[in-house]
Amino acid sequence: MTAYLPDATHAPTLTSWVASANDPASDFPIQNLPYGRFRHAGSKAPWRVGVAIGDAILDLTLAATAEGWSEAARAALEPLARGDLNAFMAAGVTVRRELRAALSRALAQGSAQQAALAGALLPQAEAEYALPCHIGDYTDFYTGIHHATTVGKLFRPDNPLLPNYKWVPIGYHGRSSSIGVSGQRFHRPLGQVKLPEAEVPVLAPSRRLDYELELGAFVGQPNALGEPVALADAEDHLFGVVLLNDWSARDVQAWEYQPLGPFLAKNFATTVSPWIVTMEALAPFRVPFTRPEGEPAPLPYLDGAANRERGALDLHFEVLIQTAQMREHGAAPVRLSRSNFRDAWWTLAQMLAHHTVGGCNLQPGDLLGSGTQSGPGADEAGSLLELSQGGRQPLALPNGETRTFLLDGDCIVLRGRCEADGARAIGFGDCIGTVLPARAAAA
Repeated sequence: MTAYLPDATHAPTLTSWVASANDPASDFPIQNLPYGRFRHAGSKAPWRVGVAIGDAILDLTLAATAEGWSEAARAALEPLARGDLNAFMAAGVTVRRELRAALSRALAQGSAQQAALAGALLPQAEAEYALPCHIGDYTDFYTGIHHATTVGKLFRPDNPLLPNYKWVPIGYHGRSSSIGVSGQRFHRPLGQVKLPEAEVPVLAPSRRLDYELELGAFVGQPNALGEPVALADAEDHLFGVVLLNDWSARDVQAWEYQPLGPFLAKNFATTVSPWIVTMEALAPFRVPFTRPEGEPAPLPYLDGAANRERGALDLHFEVLIQTAQMREHGAAPVRLSRSNFRDAWWTLAQMLAHHTVGGCNLQPGDLLGSGTQSGPGADEAGSLLELSQGGRQPLALPNGETRTFLLDGDCIVLRGRCEADGARAIGFGDCIGTVLPARAAAA
């Protein structure tokens, strides 16, 4: 797994001639260098691929025309310069590591390319964003064992986890066309709902709308149909990660999910953060993948020394809410919970290896959701379903409002940050989504 080990691009003493990148509070220091698609806000220009650096974006279409790139770096920049991040993702780990090193040198303090690249910067505040790449397919997993246990107890107090949970990375096929980038505003979904006291279901707007805090992983290098990816190679097939909000209509889901799983309860919206943090950028924040003593070990195809030693990721999550009333009074979002991805039951590599073990061919830009990431504590829940105990315990907000599930106008903000001793902290940028009122059903 070549993406595991830190190199010169991760040096905590490395600084950039883009001064804002040197702010310790920045999500985007020179040690990060995530990719996204943007254009000048309000323009009709084609979407371009850029790299976040401090509070700016390095426009790779403009940067590619500058002098000073090596032949290999110039070749790697070619698909990015024409706005095709998927083609770059498909090129594989060697190409992306070479370009990361070249970008790091070009943006470092004292770089000979500073003058040539200064004109290729755009302030992030002046940009608008698209999905970072074309997403052909979306699979959502269920790796958050604390979420699965808490939710399971709501319905099966004596047996919260189904027998297969600790053995197989559970997943279902999601809807890629309704995935949107941070800032997404979506209408409250309609669906069939059957109340406990009702004899028949009705079509109605969801009254138990929820968020789900997840990590999304993008596939880079593809695999051919019928050719599984071994666990030892799985991370080389992953390009990077984003924050992901898998919005859920819990009342619709309760009626429809058996026997085939989520459908309308999940297909109306999914929101991702705009910058893909590469697997290379995550190298300093890898931690051992462990399970409590007495728990079953993964089957051999999901087990390996490298995954045990550095397969997990120390990534701190935060969920915040800003209600319509809070916005009206100029109040900032307030925190609902914190958690950490190191509590996930499966690693990113295990999810990809399992996805392909039957011969499934993954493509560049395919998205894997991690499932809701909750921790063991009551204040570490990644959804309102958990925080409100299935809607039975309203959550009190500082302004006097309460929530069991989301109301119209509610805005959810996901944040993520990686920190480690001897490393420069990196972040993801906010993942923001807002609930609009339901539309009327078609006649």
